[in-house]
Amino acid sequence: MSVIDAATAANNENGKNDDAGRPGALPPGHGGSTVEKRRNLGIGSFVLLAVGAFVFLFPFYYMFIGSLQASPDTSVAGAFPNPANLTGENYANINASIDLLKGLVNSGIFTGGVILFTVVFGLLVGYALAQMHFRGKGFVFGMMLLVQMIPFQLLLIPLYVMIVRDYGLADSYIGMILPFAINSTAVFVFRQYFMQLPSTLFEAARIDGASELRILWQIAVPLVRPAIVTAVLLTFIGPWNEFLWPFLVTKDSSIQPLAVSLANYISNVAATASNPFGAILAGACVLAAPAIALFIFFQRQFISTNIGSSVKG
Repeated sequence: MSVIDAATAANNENGKNDDAGRPGALPPGHGGSTVEKRRNLGIGSFVLLAVGAFVFLFPFYYMFIGSLQASPDTSVAGAFPNPANLTGENYANINASIDLLKGLVNSGIFTGGVILFTVVFGLLVGYALAQMHFRGKGFVFGMMLLVQMIPFQLLLIPLYVMIVRDYGLADSYIGMILPFAINSTAVFVFRQYFMQLPSTLFEAARIDGASELRILWQIAVPLVRPAIVTAVLLTFIGPWNEFLWPFLVTKDSSIQPLAVSLANYISNVAATASNPFGAILAGACVLAAPAIALFIFFQRQFISTNIGSSVKG
C-alpha cells in the first residue's frame, strides 16, 4: 500500500502546483466560490429552478395526498383536500388485500439478489477488461456493448423456455434473479472507473506476488467505491420496479414482488373496493418510498464521479 500512498502524495502536490500556475486561478486560501456562484444567480434563475422543482415533485405530492383521501377527488382541487377527508384507511385496506410487508420483502430479496450478482460480476469483468491483457478482449467489450442495444423484451420467450422448462426454476427467487444477474451497463461503469487507475499500482502488486483477486480486493475496490455506489443505484431501480418478468415466472403470490402484487390488485380486487383510487395510490407510495429514500441518502455519492482525485493515470 506504500505505492498508493506515494502516488497520492505526488498527485496532491502536482495538483497544487497546477492550480497555482493556471492563468486566472484563485489564490491559495480563497474560499466562498460556491457562495459567489449562488449570488451570481439572478431572481429569474431561482424562479426557473423553483418551477422546475415544482413540476418534478408535484406528481409525488399528488400521489401521496391521493393515498390519504377517504373519498377520491381526481380534479385539480384534489391536490388541496379538506383535512376532514384525510385518512390512513387506504393503507390498511390494501395491506389486507395483498400484504404490503410481504410484497416489500419479496421485492427486497429480488432486488438484493440482482444487485449482489451485478456488483460481483461487474467488478470481475470490469477489472479484467480494464487492467488485464488477454486475447479477444476487444471482441468481448464489443459484444458487451452490443448486448445493451438488444431490448429485454426480445429475450423474454427464450429466457422463459430456458428458465421455466429447462431449469425448472418457476416460482422461485433464483428464477426471477438469473436474467438480471449480469448488467452490461454496470460492467461498462466499472471498466471506465478501473481504466482511470494507473497500471503501475497493479504492476507493483504483481511483482510483489499478489494474485489478481487479491489486487482487485485490496487495491482496486477501495479506489472505486463511488463506482460501486453508482452501480447499486443504477441497478436498484430496474428490478425494484420490474413487473413483466416476475409476473411471467411466478404464479405463487407468496413470492411475488410488490409491483406484481399491485398489478394483480388493480386487475382483480380494485373493481370491488370501496376506494380503489386511494388504495392503488397507497400501494404506489409504499413501492416508491424505498427508492426515493435510497437516492436521497446516497445523492452525494451518486453525483460524485471524481474517483481519480488521489491518483493519476
